[in-house]
Amino acid sequence: MILWLVVVAILFSATLVLALAMGPLKTAANVGTIRAFAAVQYLAAVLLAGARALGKA
Repeated sequence: MILWLVVVAILFSATLVLALAMGPLKTAANVGTIRAFAAVQYLAAVLLAGARALGKA
């Protein structure tokens, strides 16, 4: 159960970072890095959810 809460927290964080990168921070010099950070968070959430769904976590 805790793992699903961690996945939800990661997804929430990634969505917030992506929303900031698409909104107020879209003119920042390192917006590509910020979006890459959100992508890594989404990947981590998918990997954790996949591991849990397959019974490996």
